Amino acid sequence: MARICVFCASSQRLDQRWLDLAHDLGVEIGRRGHELVSGGGCVGMMGAVADGAREGGARTYGVIPQKLVDLEVADTKSDELVVTDGMASRKTLLIERADAFVVLPGGLGTLDELFEVWTTATLDLHRKPILLLDYEGFYDGLLQWLRTLASQEFVRSTALSMLLTSHDVPTSLDLIEASLLGAGRS
Repeated sequence: MARICVFCASSQRLDQRWLDLAHDLGVEIGRRGHELVSGGGCVGMMGAVADGAREGGARTYGVIPQKLVDLEVADTKSDELVVTDGMASRKTLLIERADAFVVLPGGLGTLDELFEVWTTATLDLHRKPILLLDYEGFYDGLLQWLRTLASQEFVRSTALSMLLTSHDVPTSLDLIEASLLGAGRS
């Protein structure tokens, strides 16, 4: 069993296919016996992944800043909900609590979380797998840009190789599980 942190959009204006993707990932996390670590929101993809995880039988752990609790978007159904004083402390707790990370489609917050967890991995502050779920080619442009950065020596190729990618939920969790097993964790 692993604690899998999912970074994703919390927007309430998303197309249903993105909510379905998040829900399906949550269900599969639970079905495979893992726990969900999330940003502690109950809206958008964040809410869908948490609801799916609980439907699949997963324990859920959310971390949310007080400002978002005040906006009434906290996932009060979480098995454990930790309230922080801001976004930086939220990210620190998410990274500490998780064994692995899956990044679903998202906006600025999701990208911020991706780059934080990835940068800390490249600095050897943790050795936790990070997977970008590139559903329907959502991250194709980002991946191309990252390859360009690596080809121009702005990003080390070893850093680029740390970022796992997949296009669907089952393969994503297969890659995370294999990575954790290879590192002696599961």
